[in-house]
Amino acid sequence: MSFRTVVVTKQSKLSYKNRFLVVKQEGEEKYIHLSEIDTIIVDSISVSISAYLLKELSDNKINIMFCDEKHNPFGELSSYYSRHNSSKKIKIQIQWKQKEKDEIWKEIVKNKIMNQALLINKISSENYDLLLSYIDEVLIGDKSNREGHAAKVYFNTLFGKNFVRNNDDSINAALNYGYAILLSTINKEVVANGFLTQLGIHHKNEFNEFNLTCDLMEPFRVVIDNFVYYNQKRELNTEYKLDIVNILNDTFKYQNKSYILKDIIKMYVKNVLDSVGNVENYKGFIYYEG
Repeated sequence: MSFRTVVVTKQSKLSYKNRFLVVKQEGEEKYIHLSEIDTIIVDSISVSISAYLLKELSDNKINIMFCDEKHNPFGELSSYYSRHNSSKKIKIQIQWKQKEKDEIWKEIVKNKIMNQALLINKISSENYDLLLSYIDEVLIGDKSNREGHAAKVYFNTLFGKNFVRNNDDSINAALNYGYAILLSTINKEVVANGFLTQLGIHHKNEFNEFNLTCDLMEPFRVVIDNFVYYNQKRELNTEYKLDIVNILNDTFKYQNKSYILKDIIKMYVKNVLDSVGNVENYKGFIYYEG
């Protein structure tokens, strides 16, 4: 099973040789077997990559993300052929009924708010009961926008009443970086299951390539929020970013068993995609550490 996340932060040449990723830096070569690699993050614009390596990464379903000159993720490699029956899966996805999507979205929102409440209760009991009350008020399709109301209470409790999501500050920069890592990880699983990231359950922005992924990642945002809360005074440098990436290898509970986060995401994505139309089978990720 692949387990490594490889982060390339300086001028390098990446190539392929005999089932190995070859990283050449400053005249030295490092070899990593492809079977060990889950994700590669190219966090430098001074990196050259061979086309043959890209082909092998695609064949081996290895995710590769690219960062811009400000070290923010801007794109990733996604294979056309990640599953043998993608056409069948896409046909199923297109035929999802609105009622089915609204039902599963209700469960996802309830799951997300529950996780927000659990984190708030962990750091302070303030607003814990209020967030719990929102869960019972979530309607089919979240027509009453309990998700939005919960988010305002949640972020103000976590980071203070002056905090505004998506402001240009260090907390938002760290959150955005962590969310981008989650997005890429979930994209990989959506494609591996044969579905299109563009066709969402609830999100439907025509300019968003990842509507379905944005739906599926909602219960997992709390993992990033927790980490940023306890590290909010840190500068978002390379070391901090590596720590955020390594969250994917942290252990959490899912269905009463312990797994690393990457494996939980794999199981969760498959469960949600199988539960559209069978909402009673939905198995949420509830935020407990260890």
